[in-house]
Amino acid sequence: MEPLPRETIVDVLESRLREEILTGRHPAGSYLPPERTLADGYGVTRTTLKHAFGRLMQAGLLETRHGVGTRVRDYLRLGGADLLPMLVRHSPDWIGEVFEVRRSIGALIAERAAARATGRQRAELRTLLSAVEEAADADATQLADIEVHRALARATGNRVYVLLTNTLFNAYLPVRAALRGPFTDPRVARGRLEPVVDAVAAGDPACARRAAEEYLTTTERIMLEGLA
Repeated sequence: MEPLPRETIVDVLESRLREEILTGRHPAGSYLPPERTLADGYGVTRTTLKHAFGRLMQAGLLETRHGVGTRVRDYLRLGGADLLPMLVRHSPDWIGEVFEVRRSIGALIAERAAARATGRQRAELRTLLSAVEEAADADATQLADIEVHRALARATGNRVYVLLTNTLFNAYLPVRAALRGPFTDPRVARGRLEPVVDAVAAGDPACARRAAEEYLTTTERIMLEGLA
């Protein structure tokens, strides 16, 4: 068993401020009250407040203008995909939008992989597919399944697809434990994914796209049931 993390006052304050920003209490473009006012209001020191501000600036939610103050960034206009894990953790509504992108990008990746994969990459996909069935439990099966998708992205020859695949998986890391439904039976998990690998190995882009769409739609439905 892993020890539970100990929450510090900075953690609590960061979480409170993040919640207030994402729910619109502090709207995009607005300036937060002066540090002394905020620190007194939350019952913390200004040093604690500065630490929390630093984390939120690193997350892309705040920006400080010297001599002016701390402003809430318009993360929907200026933010990047690195914000997704935080947003998914904040609101489960985001996971549906992540899955929508997962379906469209995943199908396109499979199609491109079927057209471009080398012999070595096709062999790698077969090996990784076997690892899905050989996994010890649902968690290991899920991770083995992810490695097949990373290999599919690499087989496209386009590094942007690789980064997009990483981004989508990272996006639902905060709720991954609730998304193990499709992976409880390693043999069934392999069976769902095998038509995708078969089509890519056969060099059939249209078939690979259809197989990926079927796989992604089915697993999405099971995962969303797990979240519900």
